[in-house]
Formats: sequence, structure tokens, C-alpha cells
Amino acid sequence: MNKLDKILLSVEKPARYIGGEYNAPKADWKKLNYCICFPDVYEVGMSNLGIRIVAESLRTVDGVYVDRCFAPWRDYGEQLKENDIPLYALSTKRPLKDFDMIGFSLGFEMCYTTVLYMLDLAKIPLRSADRGDEYPIIQAGGPCAVNPEPMAPFFDLFVIGDGEEIMAELAKLKLATKTKNEFLEKASELDGVYVPALMEVKYDDNGLIEGFGGKTKVKKAVCRDLDNAVFPHKMPVGNIEAIFDRAVIEVMRGCPRGCRFCQAGFLYRPIRQRSVEHLTEQAVCLVRSTGFDELSLNSLSTGDYPKLKELLKELKANLPDTKIALPSLRIDSFDGEFIEQSRKSSLTFAPEAGTQRLRDVINKDISEDEVERSVKIAFEKGYSSIKLYFMMGLPTETDEDLDGIADIVFKIKDVYSANPKYARNLRISVSVSTFIPKPFTPFQWERQITREEFEHKVKRLKEKLFVKGVTFSWNDFSLSELEAVLARGDRRVADVIEKAYKKGSFLDSWSECLKADKWFEAIDECGLKISSYTRERGEDEILPWDFIDLIVTKDYFLKERKKAYSGEVTGSCFKGCKGCGVQKEFKCDRC
Repeated sequence: MNKLDKILLSVEKPARYIGGEYNAPKADWKKLNYCICFPDVYEVGMSNLGIRIVAESLRTVDGVYVDRCFAPWRDYGEQLKENDIPLYALSTKRPLKDFDMIGFSLGFEMCYTTVLYMLDLAKIPLRSADRGDEYPIIQAGGPCAVNPEPMAPFFDLFVIGDGEEIMAELAKLKLATKTKNEFLEKASELDGVYVPALMEVKYDDNGLIEGFGGKTKVKKAVCRDLDNAVFPHKMPVGNIEAIFDRAVIEVMRGCPRGCRFCQAGFLYRPIRQRSVEHLTEQAVCLVRSTGFDELSLNSLSTGDYPKLKELLKELKANLPDTKIALPSLRIDSFDGEFIEQSRKSSLTFAPEAGTQRLRDVINKDISEDEVERSVKIAFEKGYSSIKLYFMMGLPTETDEDLDGIADIVFKIKDVYSANPKYARNLRISVSVSTFIPKPFTPFQWERQITREEFEHKVKRLKEKLFVKGVTFSWNDFSLSELEAVLARGDRRVADVIEKAYKKGSFLDSWSECLKADKWFEAIDECGLKISSYTRERGEDEILPWDFIDLIVTKDYFLKERKKAYSGEVTGSCFKGCKGCGVQKEFKCDRC
């Protein structure tokens, strides 16, 4: 028995670390070797579609081998350190530092210290400036890359936008260049690539950004045609059950709605759809190659896919024994036919705000009548468990808006109790999260509420929702506050991230691992203030992410902010172009 075998016998869920899954890539060391790293545990990463698409893109390039690595849980990480075993890739078991390129997927701000944890376990210097040609090129992509600055010192480059085409281009470029500097210089000329070492940030005496030097504009990469883009027709089947243990296809990218708090809705513009023909082919290939009995139709707003009923009909004909999961169904696209397709123990609705006034402010174009209609359909289909999601701390929010959350709950209870044929065991779960003003949204200039405001709002809601059959949960304010700092941070926040990691913070997206006090210590020791990042920003202020061009214009965000404060709703893109700026370069599927 070798050293690794002994370690595996001493840790929780050892199957996370052995590789060899059904459909997993075979170990085949080539001219260029790339490892995709996911900064969370195996069962979370195995559910991620994005890293599978990136792997498929890289495999289209001759001479490229792609492996995977997930963050070890604390017990296995400790064993690797104690036994002087560097973090390795799953299939080859080769140390990460042996690879030519390593790519991290940044899907959530609280994964940042876990990136450092993985680099540290791999015996790779944390900062790009400390890594010479003998180390891999370290890059990052994913939703959080739209504000790369808090993590800029740790990465050689960032991929901004869609990865299908740019990842293959970067692999080809790496094969054609000899040194790290040559590669980075040429990579920086490509749309969608940001090289932090080639841009300087200048601050004024008040600590505000004064300007940028060097390469000061990075335009995001856009995959124009999803039907002809790479997509994995098979996927590794996990050694242990994944968080979402099913086959996944992406029906549409982007969202036509324009909710003003939603970063993803603007990040993934223009809206692009896959055809029913291609989706059916992908679904059949995935289900037959994996044996999964469930298929998820993913997008930001699956109910808005114009040919959803046609697609469901084709899937039922071709995969009659496969359960279809429909996430992200909006209340106004909800009907009984969709419930029949996707049977769950409970149904989830996200009104987001308690009153029509506030829903208009955030551009959540949903009425209470639509909520009532939807729950009636659900009750008729036999459901007696409803989950409701709201936010608190939204711009212009008042106590009356909070009370509106309780009003919606009571209306749902009234609908249920009004029909004697329903069982008398209705369960309503109300979950409320704190609003975080994210970059590249109309609310990117807003402030986040204070802890005192948070405590007042939670207390009020607890009193209003103390009702039989209703459970109320809320988020950890410290987590929301830290997420705001990381989401809205500048390059100086990198020092905080590194210091927090060295104080023992990593795997922070897990509540049992989050050490908020260590983060707050790190912020204080770095001479920064949380309020500097959670405050309201001036509309003429230079923002840390202003050098990124997401194609949606800043003028559009400003107009939407103004409309929010006047309570004016912007309709769906599917009902006519709203002039966000995308149409100047790209034709949306519905423009």
C-alpha cells in the first residue's frame, strides 16, 4: 500500500480524490497539458457545466490534454501537507505544477481563498510576480472574472466572457510561443483576455481610483452561434453523488428580463438560443452515454425559451423514461404542463420583493395576481409545499415593502384554505437574502445596508412570519458583507484575500468553514474599511471594473437606475429591443 492509499483510508469521502470515473478522460500526457481547477469540493464541481464546456473546447486543439482538479476538503488537504504530497490532477495523478496551464473557474466570490489554498497545496507561488517560466500559466474565468481586480495579482490572465472559442485560441497560442512573457503579450491582444501585469491602477489621495495605465480596455469574448459551438456530448459520472446528479443541457444563454439587481442577466447578453434539433441531439447523447434518468434544461430563465413546449415534446418522444428538470421558471411563465414534466416535492417561486412598487423598482415584472394564479395551479396538481425567495435591503425599500412579504404569504395560505379538497398541511418556506450591489448592473452604484438595518429588517420579518406552517430563514450578514467587498473590490483587496487565507480562511462558501472574524481582522490589518466598498458610489466615479467592456453600455445602466427610482419598468427584450448597446455589434436572437 502506497502513501496515497493510506491517506485515502483516513479521510471523509475518499472517492473524491481517486479519479477513474465512467467517461472520465484517460491519462494521456501530450505536448500541452491543461488542468481545469474548480475551487470547491468534488461533488459541487462535478455539477458544473461551464468547466465541461471549457474542457471540450480545449480538446478540439491537437496536442492538448485536459485533466481536472477539485478543492480537497480540509481533512485531505491537511494530509497532503503532512505527507508532503503536492495537489494533483485526478486522471494523471500528476502534480498541478507539472502542467503547462491551469485554469480556475470563479463562480462565487467566496471561493477566492480556496484558489490560494489549491495553489498552496500544489506548491505553486500564490502571486503571478513570483512565478517564472518554470511554473504553469495560471488563468481564471467565470462570472466573477467580470471584476478581476481583487484577484488580479494571483493570476497571469483572465478570460472575460464566453469560453468556447477563446480557450481554444489560448491553447493554440501557448503551443506557438516559447516564453511566458511572449505568450501573455500576444494573449492580451485577443478579445476576452485581461493580463493584469499589463495594466496599472492609479489612486488619488482619498484612495479612489484616479485612472488606469497600460492596456486599459478589455472587451468580453462572445460566442455568437451556440448551435455550432462546442458542447460535451458525454460527461464523467461521479464516483460519489454530485450536488446536481443529472445530465445537463443549456437551452439558452442570457435573459430577456433585465432585473436590475441581476448581474448574470447583463453579463450573458446578447441573448442566444440553441435550436430544438441540436438540444434534442445533445440530450439523447448525454443521457445514453451516462445512464442518468434525469435531464436538466438550464438557462437563466428556461421558461422564456420560445420553443420550450416543442422541445419538451421532442424530449418526451426521444427519452420517454427520462425525468425533465426545469429550473429557473418564472412565475409568469408557470403552467400546469411544466409541472407535469418536472415533478418535485416542493415548488419554488421568487417574487424577490413584497410590494408591486418595489418589484417595479427592481424591474421584476410580476404581479401578486400572477403569484396567486401560479400557486392555485400548484395546489391543483397536489402540491402542499411552497418555497418563496425574497431580498431585503433593496434600493428605496421601506418597512411597508417588508410587510408585503408577509402579505404574500398570507394570501397563499388563504388560497389554500379556501378550497376544502386540499389537505390541511400546507408548508411555506420563506428565504430572504441581503441585496448585494454587483458590478455591471443598474444598481452597481448603490450602497449595501448596514448590520443595524439588517437586524431591524430580520426582527420585523420574524414577527410578521411567526405563523403556523411558515418557516423563515435569512442569510448570514457577515457573509453578505464580505461578498460585497470582494464583488466591488479593487486590486488592494488582494492583500486582504491573501492575509485571510494565511489566517486559515478557505472553503468559505461552506458555513462550517467560514471564519468571518479572520476576514475582518485581515481587512483591518491591511488598512482598509468595509464601508469603503459597501458605500454608495458616485455616478461619475471611476469603478474598479470600468476598463472591462461587457458590451452593455454604462449609459444604459445609468438610464435603468434613473428608471428604477421613478418606478418605471423596462419590458422583456423579447418584446422589442431596449437599446442596451448590444445591438450595435451583435444581433440578439430576438432583436
